[in-house]
Order: sequence, then structure tokens, then C-alpha cells
Amino acid sequence: MLSKAVLTLVLATVTSVRAVWPIPATIETGDKTLWIGEALSVTYNGDKVCWRPTSNNHPCPLDDDTMDTNVGSLFWQLPWIRNYVAVGGPKFSSKEIVKGGVSRAMEAILDDNFVPWKLYPRLELESTEPSLRKPKTYVSCLDITQTGKDTAKTFKPLAGDVDESYNLTLGTDGKAAISAVSSIGVLRGLETFTQLFFQHSQGPIYTTKAPVKITDAPQYDHRGVLMDVSRNYLPLDTIYRTIDAMSWNKLNRLHIHATDSQSWPLEIPALPELHQKGAYAKGKTYSPKDIAAIHTYAIQRGVEAIVEIDTPGHFGIVALSHPELITGWGATPWSSYCAEPPCGQIQLNNPKTDAFFDKLMDDLLPRLSPYSAYFHTGGDEVNFNEYTLDPTVGTNDSAVIVPLLQKFIDKHHARVRKAGLVPMVWEEIPASYNVTIGEDVVVQSWLGDEAIKSLTGQGHKVITSNYNYWYLDCGRGQWLNIPEGEALEANWPFNDWCGPTKSWRLVYSYDPRAGLTDDEAALVLGGEVGAWAETIDEVNLDSILWPRSSAAGEVLWSGRTDSAGENRTQFDAAPRLAEFRERMLARGVRADPVYMTFCTQGGNATTCSL
Repeated sequence: MLSKAVLTLVLATVTSVRAVWPIPATIETGDKTLWIGEALSVTYNGDKVCWRPTSNNHPCPLDDDTMDTNVGSLFWQLPWIRNYVAVGGPKFSSKEIVKGGVSRAMEAILDDNFVPWKLYPRLELESTEPSLRKPKTYVSCLDITQTGKDTAKTFKPLAGDVDESYNLTLGTDGKAAISAVSSIGVLRGLETFTQLFFQHSQGPIYTTKAPVKITDAPQYDHRGVLMDVSRNYLPLDTIYRTIDAMSWNKLNRLHIHATDSQSWPLEIPALPELHQKGAYAKGKTYSPKDIAAIHTYAIQRGVEAIVEIDTPGHFGIVALSHPELITGWGATPWSSYCAEPPCGQIQLNNPKTDAFFDKLMDDLLPRLSPYSAYFHTGGDEVNFNEYTLDPTVGTNDSAVIVPLLQKFIDKHHARVRKAGLVPMVWEEIPASYNVTIGEDVVVQSWLGDEAIKSLTGQGHKVITSNYNYWYLDCGRGQWLNIPEGEALEANWPFNDWCGPTKSWRLVYSYDPRAGLTDDEAALVLGGEVGAWAETIDEVNLDSILWPRSSAAGEVLWSGRTDSAGENRTQFDAAPRLAEFRERMLARGVRADPVYMTFCTQGGNATTCSL
């Protein structure tokens, strides 16, 4: 019998076993059991999809015009495929995207699933699981239809270029279907499809949700994670794993903060001295092949990588290879000249600066433009006092510095546009320094709701990373050492600047468009959670990001409010997020628990509530 799990009523009527994350626009589920296995037939626009090789001797055939993506994520980590991508250039097709998505979805369902004992009452899993003795109806086919045609913009989109909507049905007869306008929409539908199934304690895979009918589409075009690879180097497999988890959460932008004053891990063949002197160690760098592989891996999963070279601040590391271009390197006390050590900014009035950036960007940007529509030029935390040390400026007078900043930004953004990319900046450029920027420029705001209202009120396109809600490094303690004595007493108990910790509940409570007019709200393209890496590396990144980024992911995909205009509550979110956390664990991401097992076994979110 069909029960409509309208989202505003999910808490009252549906336990976590009927969960989908992020919650779809509409979802109807039933209570019939279906099973699924390797006999599943998958078609894409009528053509059979070979999603699983039967053996090494009988692999899925390799298409002449596409790269084989059927063997899962490890395929893209092989050195030879990174060579192929760098040499052959980006080659993407709808069929390739969908084939890879099908393979990964079935891998998640059949190989990386989990027994949901945490989601049933204590010690009652076996009595509530579907019986293995009764006749079984299997999901026999999954028919995928793409109704629109992908273009080059599909794989390197600006906000709004891609229709990510999808429809998903699963009948009690075992016939499933996904329809979407784009291949990226197909990927989103496939990720939802994976969440319909569980592993039986005796091994087989089943769902108790049939029939299923889902329609879905995102509320925001830009749904991202900021990853800082400069303050602590992150290995490629860590980046790949993060992209995987983003795709499961229907997040679609990976913002790579590639360089900062602490290190320069990015290899620039035209300027090899940058990484040779600026990387933390040999091998702790990203080659052009690595960057191409990251972009390709992301695109295959419906994620666009956006690289940031922060300028003109946060640039001190270049002093190790080009001291003539940098002011403030090694300045003391550092707190007078920069936000964190080591200091160092570009000399704004040095004639050599233009030639350096021409050479840097002529190398880098043509290698990024085939894969991404954006390039982030930074612009945050420029310390005017540091320009008292700049022999080409010699003052902290904004009347002198702002015109020089304007000239620098104008030239820098012209380089970005010349490469066919759209510039992004941190909000200080227009908001704090009164630098004029083009109408195409996307402004990333981190200073809060008032800043977003001011920026959108001026007509700027904005993505939000409001530090009060979405800075995930906050509340974990000070990373600076405090000397004994008066300073120790003043700084005890060594809290960081942006505490408290942003729990998933706080992340989930944020509405990026709250308090805005309709015209202002339309300029908020989406948002990003921030994982600044002073105390983050590959060991703890998963637990920092997940499931808190999942909470932001639902806000950005599904909206902070439901179709009735009511806030989505923690009571609705917590059981679904707890279940989704188990799915991430099963697929290899070490996400933190949402709450204790006692709560998940309670059957609904009121078990653990005030």
C-alpha cells in the first residue's frame, strides 16, 4: 500500500529506515520488499550498460570514443590514466559519465552496503528483516533515459548551466527507471537509488520501500567544500575520497585553496622554483598531471574543481624563490603585519610583478580552463600596514594602496578572462577595499549575514561561507603556542578565534538567503563549507568534513525550508543523517557519528530530544 512521505510529515510517519539524504523535493514510498543482485539489466537511452565485468577474461568492452569507467574509483588513481588525461586532453561524453555512475552505484549497493542493525529496535534486527524463505521478487532492470543533450558547459559549468533534476521510480514488479535532462542529473538519481537498499544480515541486498516515486532538483547551483592543501599537504587519494563523498551528498563544487604563505605545493613548469623552494618537501606537490587527474575525477562524478591562488595577500612563500616581489616576509611581530605567520604580500607597485603574473597565469590558466569555468583570485586579509615595509609603496594610507589594488585586480582579472574563465574573489576586495569588480565576478563571503545582504544589495553574485555557521575548522582550539606568564593567562583556555565548534545542527540551521529580498536572494548562487587546514590533514579530514558537510549539502540541495515554508527540523534530519553516515562509512569515508546508537535504535528522533 503506497504511503506518501511528504517531507513535512517525515518525522511522524517514517523511520530512518525510509531515509534519503539530501531529502528529495517529493518522495513517495511503499512497504513492499524487493531484492537486487548482479543479474540486474541496466540500459541508457535504450543501449545496454555493461556495469560489472564478469571476470578478467570477460571485461566490459572499452568504447572507442570514451575511457572505461566501469572499474570504479581506483581506476583513476593509476599513474597511466593520469598520463592519458594530461596528454590526450579532457574527453567527456554523456555515455561515459553515466557508465561510470552506474558502476559506482552498483558497487555501493552490492559491495559497500551495510546491515542496518543500528536502525532497528535493540536485538530485533533478525525479526524485522525480510524473510529469506519467502518467494523473492528481484529488481530486474534499471532503465535510464537522458532527455536532454549535454554540451561542453555540462562538464565545466557556470552556476545555472546544468539541469541536475531527475525522476526515479521503482515498481513492485522490480522495474526501476531514472530520467534526467543531463548526465549529471542521472548521477544524482543514481546516488538516490543507492540509498533505497540495505544488506541483509545473511548477505543478500534488499529494499522494503517499493514502490518508490521521487522527483528532485537542487535549490542552489553552487554547493561546495573548500579544501586547503597549502597549510597541510593532502595526498591525492584523500582528495579523491573527498570528491567521492561530495558526489554522494550531491555537492558539486570543490574549491581548492592551492597556495598560501605557508607553502606552494603547485608545480608550475614555467616557474619550477616556486614549488622547488616553496613546497614542504620533495614529492609533496601537485604536478600538471595530478591537477588534470583531480579535475577529471571530479567531472566524472558531477563535481567541478575550482583552483584558488590567493593574491595579493597570503603570498609570502614566494619570497623563497622571488624575494624581490614580496614585502613583509619574516616581519616581526607578525601580528602587526598579517593574520597568521609567515607574513608576505605582493609588492603592488613593483614593475616586475606584472611580468611574474603573466608568466604564472600563462602557464596555469590554459591547463585549468578545459576543466573549470572559474578561477579564484583570492583577495582576503590584505594588511595595509604591511605596505609600510614595501619599498614600492612605503605607506599604509588607503588613498595610496586602494588605487594600486584596483590596478592589480583589473590586470589579474583580465588574465583570467583571457583564459576563458570567470574570476572569483573573497568579499574584502569589493566590500573592505572598495575595489571595483566586473559584473561577471562571483564574490565569496565569509563575514556573515550583514555582509551578504550588503553585497547582494550592490548587485554582486555571492556564494556564502558564513564563518558563524560553515567554517568547519572552528572551535577546535588555538593552533598557536602561547608562552607562559601573562599571555598564557590571557589566552586560557586557548580557544580559537571563531569558536564554538560548528556542530552539524548549527550547520543545518543556516539559511543562506535569510533576511534577503527576492532580488537579493536570487544573487546567492549557493555556498561552501570551509576546512582551513592549520590543524587538518589526511588523518582527520574525513571526521572534520563529514557528516557536517552533509548537513550543508541538504540545505543547499533541498533548501532550509520545505515546500510549506517551514524549517526542516533536527527531528526530521537526525535519523536520516545518522543512516546516511552509516552509508558513508560503508563506502570508505570515516564520518563522525550523529548521535549514539541508543538514539538511532529508538525508531524516531524524539527518543533523544529535549
